[in-house]
Amino acid sequence: MSVTRAPTRWCWSWKNGGSRCIGWTPHWFPAQLSLSARLRGGRWAGQLCTEHRTVELEAIHAIWYRSPKAYRFPPELNTVERDHAKVEAKYGLGGVLMSLPVLWVNHPSRLADSAYKPFQLAVAARCGLNVADTLITNSKASVESFANEGRTVTKMLGAVSIVEGGVRKFAHTYPVDDADLGDLRGIEVTAHQVQRWVSKKHEARTFVVGDHITTVAIYAHSASGYIDWRTGYDSNTYELIEPPASVVAGVRRLMTEMRLVYGAVDFIIGPDDTWTFLEVNAGGQYGWIEEATGAPITGQLAELLSKGNQ
Repeated sequence: MSVTRAPTRWCWSWKNGGSRCIGWTPHWFPAQLSLSARLRGGRWAGQLCTEHRTVELEAIHAIWYRSPKAYRFPPELNTVERDHAKVEAKYGLGGVLMSLPVLWVNHPSRLADSAYKPFQLAVAARCGLNVADTLITNSKASVESFANEGRTVTKMLGAVSIVEGGVRKFAHTYPVDDADLGDLRGIEVTAHQVQRWVSKKHEARTFVVGDHITTVAIYAHSASGYIDWRTGYDSNTYELIEPPASVVAGVRRLMTEMRLVYGAVDFIIGPDDTWTFLEVNAGGQYGWIEEATGAPITGQLAELLSKGNQ
């Protein structure tokens, strides 16, 4: 079973003479995919059909859900009709699938919850993980007061990129300096995350796949990569490591409380070996880490999906 080559799909796994996996992307609906489901005994029964395959809803026992593409509708629909069709597809097709009593990696509702960074930070702190001092605000005075207490960075609360003028621009972790503090125009327009800078020896990403935990140290070798390792893919190096038992315990509690079965949890490791939680990405990438270190994450995902809710 391969689970790494369908980054924009729902992936169904079911038993029928052995485990198999089917990849599907929501934009196949309705042109290339049809749904027929009836409620029977508290469970939806029926079929999902394409030109080449029919899947019985009752046969599905696990679903891998990651970054699905948007539904696509006939071009002759006007804007109002298209918006209405999207809503109905979301709550119809999506509602049937999310109600199935199967293993989700991860369930859409849990993914939606986990996208809120302030929620993540609060849960992580309650679970015993060390969390950097953080301020969420749209107040100029609050930013100035926070920055006066020590070195400060700012991070996006949502997506790390925007498209402007047809060009995708990335917003990574950004150090706040005196020039920034001297011109905080627009801070009041929306919410912002500012956080205390944490001195680092290096960073780490912990991959949780069911009961499996795999941790990789990330060593940045550029000035920008030291601030945010995501800017240094070409020069970063990686090493499999074992995190402290207290961190493992905190991560397990975090995943349980957030009801996630897969996640990529990012940490800073300080000069004194203190581990500081940054965030958990419930759909976090791992392919390049696996290639660099041999981490067995694909196999762990395959095993998890094959077992389903057993």
